Amino acid sequence: MANGAPGIALEQIEYARSGVGTWASAHVWAATMTRRPVTALPDDGLFRGAPAVAFVLNTAQNPSYMRALAALDRHVDAITRTRLDNAHSRIDTGQLPQLREWDLISGLTGLGAYQLTRHGDTALMRDILAYLVRLTNPVSVDGGVRPGWWCANGPADLPTRHWPGGHANLGLAHGISGPLALLSTATNHGIVVPGQDDTIARICTWLDQRRQGTGTRAWWPSMLSLPEWQTGTVRQRGPQRPSWCYGTPGITRAQQLAGIALDDTARQQIAEDALAGCIGDPAQLFDLTDATLCHGWAGLLQTTWRAAADARDDRLTRQLPRLRSLMDRYLRGSDQLPGAGLLEGTAGLRLARHSTLVTTPQPSRWDVCLLLAG
Repeated sequence: MANGAPGIALEQIEYARSGVGTWASAHVWAATMTRRPVTALPDDGLFRGAPAVAFVLNTAQNPSYMRALAALDRHVDAITRTRLDNAHSRIDTGQLPQLREWDLISGLTGLGAYQLTRHGDTALMRDILAYLVRLTNPVSVDGGVRPGWWCANGPADLPTRHWPGGHANLGLAHGISGPLALLSTATNHGIVVPGQDDTIARICTWLDQRRQGTGTRAWWPSMLSLPEWQTGTVRQRGPQRPSWCYGTPGITRAQQLAGIALDDTARQQIAEDALAGCIGDPAQLFDLTDATLCHGWAGLLQTTWRAAADARDDRLTRQLPRLRSLMDRYLRGSDQLPGAGLLEGTAGLRLARHSTLVTTPQPSRWDVCLLLAG
């Protein structure tokens, strides 16, 4: 779904649902993404194989896809059960996780996002939430204590001498903000397991301790090395580019959802202040070097649009026309057009621009795959 036919199919389905495109075009792309056999591998996540195809077809809410969805669901559920069993076995042995065990793009957080939007409150959904609760428990490693989601690998989720001892990832795509957003979104939909509220609060407190600056100048590092964790320091000199995947926008949206879930208006305000400061800072906006959904203008626009709809005031809403104008200006001046995919291509770019042309979010929740929809 990140860079293949499912992302384009998602775009065409959104156009058909909103009346600016046709179902005939959506059906063509749905057929294209299933022309070859769809994998159902034990390590498939939301953006690959059966889960990706199922997510796209479910977003359509079209009766013609129901038979295919029923077949896909059996595979997605089996993948999820297998991955939950493996994750709990890993915790039982005291080993540190890999990012792809639990993150949004490849892991159980992404599979949970599918279960939430497809089925809502089910035993499997609750089992995913219970796993995320367990994931956050502190662990003892080499005589020290680290958060349970501490990754044994480097940021590419592979062993590397450049990250001895692994790292803690804070982003929405691959970091702890993903589980925070899923746990909070589930709470806001009335789906709660024992320890869920405490887990949301625990993650938020951990993020509070890593926050740099206050008010509209607040930002978070994208990741922490072991020496940074041990010394309580941050080597990142300033905010990451304002992206959905790793930057302040994605991290603040997760914390805004957490504030709503916990009925914590102070936390919600902190998140909204930080996002308002981010989108109003020319220096941060200057760091955007493409227009894509993952780490460019489209992701910033989509994230701000969703946050604005839930915000306590209209500061973010008033900035949306400006962000769209800046994105369009960037596109006009760029000689490097992206490919056709969702995360780093034109499908995601056009989806964000189409969705955010209205002030009030539409019923479509295609951006559940980004954990922005709330």
